[in-house]
Amino acid sequence: MFVFSWQIGLHVIHICLPQGSSEDEIVGEILRLNEDPTVHGVALHLSENAFSSKILNAVKPEKDVDGVSDVNLGRLVRGDTYNCLVSPTASAVMELLEKLVKTVDGKKVLLVETCGPLEASLQCLLQRKGAMTMSCQWKTQQLQSKLHQADVVVVGSTKPKEIPVSWIRPGTTIVNCYPDFLSGEHGYGQDVKYSNQSAIDAVGPLTIAMRMQNMVKTSEKWIQSQQYREWNLHCLKLQLLSPVPSDIEISRGQSPKAVDVLAKEIGLLADEIEIYGQTKAKVRLSLLERLKDQTNGKYVLVAGITPTPLGEGKSTVTIGLVQALTAHLNVNSFACLRQPSQGPTFGVKGGAAGGGYAQVIPMEEFNLHLTGDIHAITAANNLLAAAIDARILHESTQSDKALYNRLVPVVNGVREFSSIQLARLKRLGINKTDPGTLTADEINTFVRLDIDPSTITWQRVLDTNDRFLRKITIGQANTEKGFFRQAQFDIAVASEIMAILALTTSLADMKERLGKMVVANDKNGQPVTAEDLGVTGALAVLMKDAIKPTLMQTLEGTPVFVHAGPFANIAHGNSSVLADKIALKLVGEEGFVVTEAGFGADIGMEKFFNIKCRASGLVPSVVVLVATVRALKMHGGGPNVTAGAPLKKEYTEENLQLVADGCCNLQKQIQIAQLFGVPVVVALNVFKTDSHAEVDLVCEIAKRSGAFDAVPCNHWSAGGRGAVELAQAVRKAASQENRFKYLYNLELPIIEKIRIIAQKVYGAEDIELSPAAQSQISRYSQQGFGNLPICMAKTHLSLSHQPERKGVPIGFILPISDVRASIGAGFIYPLVGTEISRECDSVNALAVCPLDH
Repeated sequence: MFVFSWQIGLHVIHICLPQGSSEDEIVGEILRLNEDPTVHGVALHLSENAFSSKILNAVKPEKDVDGVSDVNLGRLVRGDTYNCLVSPTASAVMELLEKLVKTVDGKKVLLVETCGPLEASLQCLLQRKGAMTMSCQWKTQQLQSKLHQADVVVVGSTKPKEIPVSWIRPGTTIVNCYPDFLSGEHGYGQDVKYSNQSAIDAVGPLTIAMRMQNMVKTSEKWIQSQQYREWNLHCLKLQLLSPVPSDIEISRGQSPKAVDVLAKEIGLLADEIEIYGQTKAKVRLSLLERLKDQTNGKYVLVAGITPTPLGEGKSTVTIGLVQALTAHLNVNSFACLRQPSQGPTFGVKGGAAGGGYAQVIPMEEFNLHLTGDIHAITAANNLLAAAIDARILHESTQSDKALYNRLVPVVNGVREFSSIQLARLKRLGINKTDPGTLTADEINTFVRLDIDPSTITWQRVLDTNDRFLRKITIGQANTEKGFFRQAQFDIAVASEIMAILALTTSLADMKERLGKMVVANDKNGQPVTAEDLGVTGALAVLMKDAIKPTLMQTLEGTPVFVHAGPFANIAHGNSSVLADKIALKLVGEEGFVVTEAGFGADIGMEKFFNIKCRASGLVPSVVVLVATVRALKMHGGGPNVTAGAPLKKEYTEENLQLVADGCCNLQKQIQIAQLFGVPVVVALNVFKTDSHAEVDLVCEIAKRSGAFDAVPCNHWSAGGRGAVELAQAVRKAASQENRFKYLYNLELPIIEKIRIIAQKVYGAEDIELSPAAQSQISRYSQQGFGNLPICMAKTHLSLSHQPERKGVPIGFILPISDVRASIGAGFIYPLVGTEISRECDSVNALAVCPLDH
């Protein structure tokens, strides 16, 4: 069998279990093979007494090449020959009979001692061909009569000597298929001759051929299963109410599909999801390899104009758009959203699941914990923070020898470097692999990081707004031997690990990025990384599940990926590259993936293009620019909008002049998108206080300003049906020629890249660097980080650095107060103005840091 299998391209592995293995041990091995994606068929070669229903049915039906499971037998009985695997012995018997007796139609076939799955399979196959079947044992009292009546006898075990050959009618065809093919004891080739009878003893070799045919069938079906699958999505109906109930009432009023059902509908395989409860599932990255040859769908970014403190509804537009595309236009689509932090969720802003009839459900699951990704980031971040302080403590209290013995201990009489330590030695220029050969100076260089505590930039994190942790003192216990310093807590999603999660493209890439994170400088001014501390592997293990996107659904049952949640000022404010890549494969060539960028287009969109698209290599098809009449009135000179306070009458009554004056901000944001060569569709998120004249005016001005189209949207009150016009406009825009380009070349100096963003995007006359910013830029350039993209940390409430300046400020100099780096994530982030510096130093206290989510 092994020789033949090799000839037809099958790789067969023979697993030998110890003699006397228990039933549970055999089942355990079968279950392991069931879960191995590289194994496509399982054949059983066990002694006859080792078989039981439990063992036979342990094999997955799709891998059961012996056709012995109840599922395969049931499918055979029902006539489902395409999806069932038939017993190879039964198939061999039928093949032989077809050649020798031409047809069994009307023939009497006696099955003697063909027990269990073989007997059931033979009876089904023979009866389907028109044969009359009888079954009996050698000890049956009417055996002589049955043998004499039979035209064909199929023998499943050795004939007892006391049964005379004369009982068998002359001319009877006899097929020997004993010993049972499952026993592994091959007795084929026995010379069985009966006078005047046709005895067929070729079942054994033919059974092997039929088993290999089953193996080929399972392999072919596996290959088919790996291909892209057309969606078979069943959307959920909305029961629209007026007035629109609260978000939580709407969410709880809809019954979501089970997530495994949703996964199957969109072409995910059972082994590609890890289910968390009834409505959430992690999706494994192996899908990217399976669908690597599948053409990507269209890639749509939802951005916005400069918002009011209330936000303008980018999330609801994102969800409304995919509901319209899939539930109403029958176009495959996926929404890719950020996971919300508990900070904003329990603060003024609230959750981020959308609103009205354009939501991700269940709302509570989306907003709280989800699948634990933020908790994993918190654990990884704080592990690294603990390692930093522990290393400083140990280096300050121990000799080189003691440190060396701790870092490279003798285990079972042998001292060896780990792979991460060998890498560190190489970076230090010490090309040795034997720990016993290092000199005293080399040991000193190896064991001492000499971290300068005043340069530590890595803080502990917590995903809760706790203002009293903004500044703390650590190390006050006696066990810390007088080593204490001032530190702080940031909010968890501000961790660089979150930005890495959002930008990584694979587990290996994430591990490499984690190792590159700079946490401090040494006393010579050189960067100290997580790799230097030797914790990269531990961080990657903590993040191994967080790297997988979470599958959820909208109110209308369309799919959503929720993954990563970096803030949009000190980070890039976009959901993960991996979620987008997986979604683009799943939707198919004509489908759409809609993702959202934080803050206004000047911040989130610019970073999406210059940072995220560089990391992913993906090319966007369309920008959807979200505007509201409310925000435009504010930019036109309307009174301040304050979260929690009632809107002034200017915002609730028609005022065409305010709207027209405020459209300058919309025009500027359209121009920013056009810098990147991507067509723009303006989505006007309509509120009940907006007049028809105001809506028409905005759409007219947007089109005159270069937008491909501009449409009003009512998804908040009408679900996907209220965004159908937007969906149609997006489809048309996506068919336009794409001239996407980045705003700047990475090879340019850091200062020049900052200046390009300030002048071309924000409209500044120039930039002004503080001495601290100048110093940091020089340091990063010297350390080899000058070729990274720029991630501007700027207020989201104005195109300038001054939140109170609305509309399109001109004639301003953009002040850069400081410059920092997220080397693992892969960007430099300048802090614009003194206010943003204070906010970024207190990102755990959202009362003073209104970071968009």
